[in-house]
Amino acid sequence: MLKILHLDADLVAIDKPAGLLVHPSRLDAHERETALAALEGQLGEKLFPLHRLDKATSGVLLFARSAEAARHFAAAFEATEKRYLALVRGWPPESGTIDHPLARDPEKPSAGQPHREALTRFQRLACHEWPFRVDERHATTRTALVEAQPVTGRRHQVRLHLKHIAHPIVGDSTHGKGPLNRAAAAYFGAQRLWLHALAVRLPGGLRIEAAPGAEWERFFDSQ
Repeated sequence: MLKILHLDADLVAIDKPAGLLVHPSRLDAHERETALAALEGQLGEKLFPLHRLDKATSGVLLFARSAEAARHFAAAFEATEKRYLALVRGWPPESGTIDHPLARDPEKPSAGQPHREALTRFQRLACHEWPFRVDERHATTRTALVEAQPVTGRRHQVRLHLKHIAHPIVGDSTHGKGPLNRAAAAYFGAQRLWLHALAVRLPGGLRIEAAPGAEWERFFDSQ
């Protein structure tokens, strides 16, 4: 049973768990369970995904309840405010803006592929120094909790932009650091991408939030 965060005549929002696909994908053709199918079964109606979250990302996910509503929200979605929580390697600046164009399809980089404007703002919320070793040079490991606000909506934007400033997300198997991911999974007792879609504010003022799970609590206090 998926947790419903908001339900009205046009829109339904859920708190998607990490590890669940949004909808069928060629990249995960073997997967049969998706948020779309589960929620359609739960509500007994056809739904229309308004955006995507990576399979490994948790948090706010929106669906329209009709084709007409889907067209309406899709037209306004570029102006939708989105906020994410991420646990990253190292200690980034207290705040900043990442202005770095991204390829249309980041999974298929090529010299000839057009890049599009991409902008992300971030704020550091807490810094930590954990008592586990990733390499021989340091006896401890630094991570930080950040809130990221993608101004544009490019695929994998938050993940790629944090990597671009040398602070990749912990647990990111594609854009992160393998030794850190393995060491963090062993220490925290959880193997996941530490990225959570915290809140969405739609044009018109409707704000929908998904509180991070209990596994995030340890990251909110600075050490």
